[in-house]
Amino acid sequence: MIASTQTGLVIAAFGKRYDVELADGRQIGCVTRGKKSDLACGDCVEIKLTAANEGVVESIMPRSSLLYRSNAFRSKFFAANVTQIVIVLAAVPSFYEDLLNRCLIAAEAAGIRVLILLNKSDLPETAAALQQLQLYRSLGYAVQPLSAKQDAAPLRHWLQGQTSVLVGQSGMGKSTLVNALLPDAAVRTQEISAVLDSGKHTTTAARLYHLDADSHLIDSPGVQEFGLYHLSVEQMEHAFIEFRPYLGKCRFNNCRHVREPDCAIMNAVQDGKISEIRLQSYKKLLSEIS
Repeated sequence: MIASTQTGLVIAAFGKRYDVELADGRQIGCVTRGKKSDLACGDCVEIKLTAANEGVVESIMPRSSLLYRSNAFRSKFFAANVTQIVIVLAAVPSFYEDLLNRCLIAAEAAGIRVLILLNKSDLPETAAALQQLQLYRSLGYAVQPLSAKQDAAPLRHWLQGQTSVLVGQSGMGKSTLVNALLPDAAVRTQEISAVLDSGKHTTTAARLYHLDADSHLIDSPGVQEFGLYHLSVEQMEHAFIEFRPYLGKCRFNNCRHVREPDCAIMNAVQDGKISEIRLQSYKKLLSEIS
């Protein structure tokens, strides 16, 4: 007789189908009821078996965190219950600083730890990339140079005891990192398109891997747009960590730090206490969510 319900972990999301891992290690292919498909990799769920290896998701457990990816039309969950975002960058192909800032804001808003990982550190262009990242080091974010093809060991201590998600634009070497950390995973990698100066998508679905009993890693498709539309203006400005000492000190209570007179944030930029790069990033994101 088929059991009524069982608790499982969503370890892969393929559109409207999900792989759910049960406590005994079995992987069950699942769908959701009706047209809803609002699950994310890392979700804890209750499922009802409909066959030996098939099931339907009955309910989702409360989440400790939730991350979104987005495009021009909608936002979609892609990772739940993570404790750390590993933002994978590289000097080649050149990384988008705008995407880096979006990742940082998403992490701060969700209360998730951040590691900025500069992959392909054996390349000669790395020195300039590290200089570019000095701004983020000065804000207190950890920056770890690494060459996944040579030695991924420096990353392991950052991952210990965490449920981490790898994010970043395509071509940064996320799949190579997973291959180095989990050789048995055999994640497909692909050559970079030098003509376009961008990577080609190789990961088609978010997938969770177990590094050990206490450490887990979610590899996600190349994220070109990090979803921030769910944030309020107040959440957005608070997620810029260097803004926090100045919030509430502007002349106007409803100051949005765009062009208002006697704005504490803009004054701090003029005094060199806040980077103009970060203020411009804030203004761009503000215009989007507004």
